[in-house]
Amino acid sequence: MFNKGDKVSVLDEDVNGVVLSVKNKEVTIETTDGFVMTYFANELLKTNDSSNLMDFVKKMNVGEVVKEKEIPKPRSFVKEKKDKREIPAPEFDLHIEKLVPNKRGMSNYDILTLQAETAKRHIEFAIKNRIPKIVFIHGVGEGILKSELDFLLGRYDNIAFQDGNYQKYGQGATEVYIKQNSK
Repeated sequence: MFNKGDKVSVLDEDVNGVVLSVKNKEVTIETTDGFVMTYFANELLKTNDSSNLMDFVKKMNVGEVVKEKEIPKPRSFVKEKKDKREIPAPEFDLHIEKLVPNKRGMSNYDILTLQAETAKRHIEFAIKNRIPKIVFIHGVGEGILKSELDFLLGRYDNIAFQDGNYQKYGQGATEVYIKQNSK
């Protein structure tokens, strides 16, 4: 990796120098201050001589650089693998704005009760209709609705639940899995 005459820099120290010899994984260098020191190869970084910029520019293939700038790189993103026959899980938004046209006059207790009852209705419907997975969107907020939802879901024996897909919902959703008994 290192050859005699290579310019190097020490990773965790402010030391630069030139390689004098390489023996196994140990590299002996002469620092810019004239000291001879030995380091392991993984502690050193080969540096280019920036004072001779024209040599560096001549080594570059300008054609490749221009081509690289012309062709837009495809965006990379992770996409969930889905089976073509798979039906997406139903999503239920429990935000109060989605449940009632106007929340004026409702106390926080009334709002939370309505949200919990709505969630319970959807769970019962999913169990009755053998829907294997549903998603509740509850938002982040102070976590009161999420806590109430966790308490409600914990009362069912045939239900498992976890935080929803972070890429899709952030921290504001819970995925509910309904374990179906074969009839």
